[in-house]
Amino acid sequence: MDKNKKINILKARRHNRVRSVVKGTAQRPRLSVYFSLKHSYAQVIDDEKKMTLVSASDKELKGSGKNIKMAEELGKLIAKKIKDIKIEEVVFDRGSRQYHGKVKALADSARAEGLKF
Repeated sequence: MDKNKKINILKARRHNRVRSVVKGTAQRPRLSVYFSLKHSYAQVIDDEKKMTLVSASDKELKGSGKNIKMAEELGKLIAKKIKDIKIEEVVFDRGSRQYHGKVKALADSARAEGLKF
């Protein structure tokens, strides 16, 4: 088996394991994060209605980079957008990534803005 194919299979398994537990509702939607090689994305999803309520990316922020500071700024931005639609609590979906580095920085900055996980 090709190495890249095996890595993708393992990532999909991890992601499915997380998603089997994490479900978003109208009262407590799911905050999903995704980091590509160039950009970072966060979106709030209501899984019952199968629709995205709010989304944000580092493209909306001033500056560039893919480091922890950019993830912190993205966490603040998504928290402000979530509070604008009058939602206080979310369920955090880290995808197939471990909870450290950029993922942790984004979550901590969103909590610092008053969002409850």
